[in-house]
Amino acid sequence: MTDTKNHIAVNGSSLEGRVFTPHSAAETGEAVELAFDYRGDVTVVLRSGESVAGYIYNRYVAASDSYLELFPIDQLDPRRIPYLEIATIAFTGEDTANGKSWEIWVSKKESERQAEAARLEADARTRGYL
Repeated sequence: MTDTKNHIAVNGSSLEGRVFTPHSAAETGEAVELAFDYRGDVTVVLRSGESVAGYIYNRYVAASDSYLELFPIDQLDPRRIPYLEIATIAFTGEDTANGKSWEIWVSKKESERQAEAARLEADARTRGYL
């Protein structure tokens, strides 16, 4: 699969801005899986030359009739695209979860708990309870 950037995303960074041009059914499947796990919009360029931008919400993998389903940016109805029609997949939308790990969330929540405890303690002291 041709990728315009290195495959750093495997190590945890974002796929944002990358373009994959698969050269086989296996590579198409790999690119669709990456796009399915992506938390932003992608642009799928079809072999016909048409571009479809949107959010991939489902994919179906079968021996002969695999497809992905996405919510197009410019249409109300979802769209189904067979894997055989995919020429490239570009990760064009912002990765909304990039840099937001579980550890960062836990740290933020612990900090918020400590600040609330300090506020409650200060309030109790001003009321004369402590």
